[in-house]
Order: sequence, then structure tokens, then C-alpha cells
Amino acid sequence: MSRYRQLSMEERCSIARLHEAGQSIRQIAAAVDRQPSTIARELRRNSGVRVGYQPAYAQAQAEARRWTGTRMDRDEALRETVLDRLAQGWSPEQVAGRLAQEEGRRVVSHETIYRFVYAQLKRTNDRRWRFYLPRAKYKRGWRTRGGWPRYTDRPSIHDRPDPIATRQQPGHWEADAMLFSTPG
Repeated sequence: MSRYRQLSMEERCSIARLHEAGQSIRQIAAAVDRQPSTIARELRRNSGVRVGYQPAYAQAQAEARRWTGTRMDRDEALRETVLDRLAQGWSPEQVAGRLAQEEGRRVVSHETIYRFVYAQLKRTNDRRWRFYLPRAKYKRGWRTRGGWPRYTDRPSIHDRPDPIATRQQPGHWEADAMLFSTPG
């Protein structure tokens, strides 16, 4: 099975010429070596109401549908909303969650926001974009090699003194360090 490929400008010119000559969709498909459904879809999607099928117009329409910019690049209102909230100190996770709550559906993911900001850093070479992010870093991830720092010189929990294991003294319970809103 061959991989799908877009119609070229030459094929669109052939489709226009054969369609103008009154050929059927199946005859046009056989002439340009494409499926009849491809030709029918092309004529339906790219025909103007008054002028009919024009190859240049069809090519422009097809290119417009294949625009590859990110959602944040395309939707100016969304971009402004996200950047305003980031400027107020919100994290991308908070912005994505709040927008989803307000709209009742997922609007944008936090990953999309991170990618947009890092792409702007790279594209514009403007270092101020990093201040939209919680830790104001140029790159994602932790700076330590190998993940979280490892503590190798700590004693094992099995080597603790016996009075700590009995938990008879204050300070040896895990809850001793917890803070509560009302002391109790």
C-alpha cells in the first residue's frame, strides 16, 4: 500500500482542465491516477460558488488547511489569556486547570504552554520569556545529573537508637513536625 501524498499543482491543473471539459469524476481520477473519492473531495472542498474549480485557489486552500503553527500561535485570545495569567505568577498547570474549569472542557494542556514559552525563547532569543515560567529557567528539568540527589552517608533506619524505636519521648513521632490550623 502506497503512502498518501498531497495533490500537486500540476494534478490540480489537470483536474480543472478535465472538469471544465465535462469529464466525470471517475474519468478524471483515471487520468491523474488517483482515487475517485480524492477527486470528488477536491472538487467539493475547493470549488468557488461563482467561478467553479480554480487550481491556484485550490492550492492556496489546501496550504491554509495544512498550517502547522501551534495552537497558541493561532489563537490570539487564548495566547493573551495564558500569558496574562503566567505574568501574574500562575504555573502552566494552574492556567490549564483554570481554563478547563471555566470552559467545562480541556482548552489547552500545560505541556502546550511550556512548549510555547520555550519555543518563544528559542525563536526570539528574548531572555525575558523565561520569567513567564515558575522557576524562570532556560531549559526544563533538574540540573543535577542522574535525577534527585542521592544521600549515601546517611545512617540506616535500622541503626537508630532503641529509645527512638520505642517512641516514648516527644519528637520521635512522625506527626510531631506537622503543623495544623488549630492546635490540639
